[in-house]
Amino acid sequence: MDAVTLIQTYYDAFNAGQTDRMLDLLHDDVEHHVNEGQIRKGRDLFAAFNAHMTECYQENLTDMVIMANGDRAAAEFVVNGTYLKTDEGLPPANGQTYRLPAGAFFTIRDGKIARVTTYYNLADWMRQVGQ
Repeated sequence: MDAVTLIQTYYDAFNAGQTDRMLDLLHDDVEHHVNEGQIRKGRDLFAAFNAHMTECYQENLTDMVIMANGDRAAAEFVVNGTYLKTDEGLPPANGQTYRLPAGAFFTIRDGKIARVTTYYNLADWMRQVGQ
């Protein structure tokens, strides 16, 4: 599978809520660089992050543009979400909706995603959910 198809498949799984399918596309040694957070290494920590996110947020990605060059790829998209449950250190959740431009960078190794780095404007998100 080429890099663009790999990333599109990853985000199709995200939008379908199929986190197990997302995990199948990740390298065992995946590094997940979270926006303004710690680097998580390995599929188990990625799975734990996904479980937490699913509990606190309902999101759908639109306006997807994916680019690739060799073992690197990037995606730009809009996150359309609902804040379901208060996430530690963030404002209280009461079903606020948000629309947030975001992007991600990827490294591909052995036909799998070996690095995911996600960026979005946290201050913009905070304004949208009422902080």
